[in-house]
Amino acid sequence: MAKQKESKQKKINVRVDFTPMVDMLMLLITFFMLCTSLSKSKTMDLTMPAKDKEQKEEQQNEAKESGAITLYLAADNKIYFGAGEPKYDDAEWIKETTWGKDGIRKVLREHTTGEGIKPVPMIEMAAKELRKKKKDENIPDSIFNKQLSDIKGGNLPTGKIETLTVIIKPTDNATYTNMIDALDEMQILEIGTYVIDKITPDDQKLLKLKGVEE
Repeated sequence: MAKQKESKQKKINVRVDFTPMVDMLMLLITFFMLCTSLSKSKTMDLTMPAKDKEQKEEQQNEAKESGAITLYLAADNKIYFGAGEPKYDDAEWIKETTWGKDGIRKVLREHTTGEGIKPVPMIEMAAKELRKKKKDENIPDSIFNKQLSDIKGGNLPTGKIETLTVIIKPTDNATYTNMIDALDEMQILEIGTYVIDKITPDDQKLLKLKGVEE
């Protein structure tokens, strides 16, 4: 029986050229870079209290003290607060509270200024009504932001009120999360006047008297 010859197949090396694909990817990247708007830096609007020329300096200082609350952000996620003018020699001036609606948020809402009113709930309600009005009437953002800034400054439809000023003082052992949480509370409560300040030697003395771990 004759031996059959094995069929020989010609092997062809297949090579895929990715050069056109690379060029296409570069074109797509360039296209998206040119057509996409870059993210803009965001800032927070701080509404400073207006100065009434008819008020005496003593009356202005009294109003500022009555409408001020100092927050101390300490170690272990603890938060303390003191209302009015600081009393650095009195450990009972600062009190401990918690985070959230039943803690510091409740404290700020229940704070009463020298005028005998609670400014935070009134400003919250006015801001809520303004946001609803913006949604219903499609108010432009520029007008809405101006009206919201006026409300946070105490210019309500019912009249001018004294606003709350919050002084936030984080200690060295306070966490970044605590700082963000404190700023979130300012936005939730529509507080327009707040400042982040450093811990002073008097603050350190007060916290030591209170037994607070910085």
